[in-house]
Parts: sequence; structure tokens; C-alpha cells
Amino acid sequence: MEKAALLVRSIQDNIERVIVGKSNAIRLILIALIGKGHVLIEDVPGVGKTMLVSSLAKSLNLSFKRIQFTPDVLPSDITGFSMYNFKTGEMEFKPGMILNQIILADEINRTSPKTQSSLLEVMEEGQVTVDGTTYPIPQPFMVLATQNPVEYIGTFPLPEAQLDRFMLKVTMGYPKKREEMAILSRFQSDNPLKSLGAVASAEDIVYLQDLCSNIKVADPIKEYISDIVSMTRDHADLSLGASPRAAINLMRASQGYALLEGRNYVIPDDVQKMVSSVLAHRLIVRPEARLKEMTAESIIESIMKILYVPVIES
Repeated sequence: MEKAALLVRSIQDNIERVIVGKSNAIRLILIALIGKGHVLIEDVPGVGKTMLVSSLAKSLNLSFKRIQFTPDVLPSDITGFSMYNFKTGEMEFKPGMILNQIILADEINRTSPKTQSSLLEVMEEGQVTVDGTTYPIPQPFMVLATQNPVEYIGTFPLPEAQLDRFMLKVTMGYPKKREEMAILSRFQSDNPLKSLGAVASAEDIVYLQDLCSNIKVADPIKEYISDIVSMTRDHADLSLGASPRAAINLMRASQGYALLEGRNYVIPDDVQKMVSSVLAHRLIVRPEARLKEMTAESIIESIMKILYVPVIES
């Protein structure tokens, strides 16, 4: 476990050579990476969403593709398409941009829901199907999507099925004054991203993912997770609760958090630390509850306060 924690720390330290003051966001993304999940990063323009993902990609010796989601992007641009080869007289598959290991889906909510839905299969099953033929995605594989708040001009809200594919939602926020001064100093002469090198390989990430999947989750913890998601489904202020996929993602994220803490077992505190990041973006608050200024986060907080917390012995 110590080796794994050091490896994750080296990746985080490398990213922080570029990104200032966003340790929590970086940790969440690394938890999703070792938990085989995908991440949605939502915030206003210019706070470093794309820079964060690019720093992660350069820190890992993996194939990387940035896809700029604009209204004219087609599903075939993402997944690929079949094209007739006049020389051979046969149809040939032209791979789409998704056939890489780290995908930056930049401003994903600026394209149409039809194009957004082209990511559904690949994010869930790690494969794309074109003209009846299935093509596997190289592993490890991760989609990191950035989006601007939906009230911004030219944005489309992500469908519920798409949101449910993301293990975590991360926000960054504006930097504090001291952090912004550090950013100005760091970028004064050149962009530090240009000189950033890789500190981990595909084999390292697969090792971390295998280790994470073997983190012990006791039955009382599984029951705790089940109770949390069940209460979101029956909550009077929610029109849509958490899915079984959300429960699985909460368990995996808790395993990832435990690994970063140097433990080979999950405790209730791990679940509590991850629950809002995993569940909030999946829940739909009823309009009348929003009028009372209730949010998905506040509802999750109220649920956590009334649930029995299991006692786990190490």
C-alpha cells in the first residue's frame, strides 16, 4: 500500500507543478482514475479545467486526445466510421477520436445531445460499435469532460443517462489571492505545461486499479452505501434518485479514497468523504424544493445525518 500511495502522490505532485491550489480536485480525479471511473469538471470559463486535464495526461505515459465539442461535431467524429476503399474493394474502419486512453471531452455541453450520447457505450463498456462491429478501447481508459454551467449561452444540459456515466463531478472555483499571485509568477515567462513529463506508465495505472479493486469492503459498509442511495430514491424533494450504478461508483470511489489514505479496507469516513461528489450530479431536485433553496448537496447532507453509521474494526 505504501508503494501505491507514493505513486499516486508522485502523479499529484507532478500535476501541481502546473495547477496551483487545487489539491482536492486533483485527488478526486486520481481517485476516479484508479477506480476506473470518469470525471465531469464543471465551472465557469478560465479557471483551469482544461489545463488540469492536460496536466494529468502529460503526467501519464498514455495516449491522449482532446475533443473540442462544438455544435457541428458528429457522433461519427467521436466513434469512427466505415469507409469504402476503392483499391481493395472493401469497407475500412476509420477510428474516431475516442480510441485513445485519456480523453478530454472539452466543453461537452456545447454539442448536441445526439453527439453527447455517442459516449454512452464507450464510457460504460470500454468499446465502440460501428456498423455492427465492436472495437475495444485501449486500457486504461478514462473520459474527463469539462462543461460550463448550463445557464451560459450556447450550452445543452447533459442527459441523465450521460450524467450517470460519470463517477465524480468536480468543481474548481476561483483561486485565492495568494494562489492567483503564484499562478501569475508560474506563467510569467512560459507555460509550465510545455515542460511537464510523464511520471507513471500504463502498467502503473493498471497496477493501481487492480489494487484499488481489491480494497476490502465489509458487508456493513455495503449496507451503508445501499441505505444512502435507497433514501435518495424515496426522498420527497427529489424527482430522480441514485441508480445502482451510482451505488457501485460510490463503493469504488470509497475504495480509491482508502487507497490514497494507505489502507486496504474501507471505513464509513471514506464513504462520507466521497458521497457528495459521487451522488449530487445524478440527483434531480423537484422545482418546489429548489424554490426553498434546497440543493442536491444539502439533501445528501440531511440524509447522512439521520443514517446509522456502522462501526468497522481494522
